Amino acid sequence: MREADSAVSEWGTKAQAAASKAEQLRSQGQSPDADRFDELAKVALRRQIGFEESVRALRSQVEQQTSLTDQLKEGLNKLRTKREELVNKRDELVSRAKMAHAQMQVQQAVKDVSVMDPTSELNRFEERIRREEAMARGMAEVSASSLEEQFASLDDSTDELEVEARLAALRSGGSSGGSSGGSSSAVGQPAAAGGSSSGSSGG
Repeated sequence: MREADSAVSEWGTKAQAAASKAEQLRSQGQSPDADRFDELAKVALRRQIGFEESVRALRSQVEQQTSLTDQLKEGLNKLRTKREELVNKRDELVSRAKMAHAQMQVQQAVKDVSVMDPTSELNRFEERIRREEAMARGMAEVSASSLEEQFASLDDSTDELEVEARLAALRSGGSSGGSSGGSSSAVGQPAAAGGSSSGSSGG
């Protein structure tokens, strides 16, 4: 655009020079030469007008480009500001997400160790111990009951042996013809009493 401005000034100077020369020649009575310089002045003026239009067009383009550049700069600044806001928002959300996750872990940990919560590991562990203790008590009771039954069975066996022994003694006494000695050893005191009675009647 500087070249166009320089051309406008240059052609303006040429037009001025040609017009001045035409006036000078006309004052000297040289009309044909004056008309020729007038034509040169017109040519210079046309060139000047052409360059002026070029200057205006270039100036308009420069203004448009400047406006567009300003708009682009403004848009870029807005984008940069928006990006910073988004980055800050993202960082905030990431921080909040981490805090929420940490809080959930803390709450879950508290829930897991809560003795009031039937689903907690501690409560389940306690319930398992209770079941095992109950099973141990039951086994102890079963063992004690079994032991008592064994002793009771032993007592029954001892009584049965005594019964068999006495029965054998009775049988042995009967086969010897009612001997007082055998009867006394087999049946105890009642047999001895019978023997003394029999002796009295024999005297």
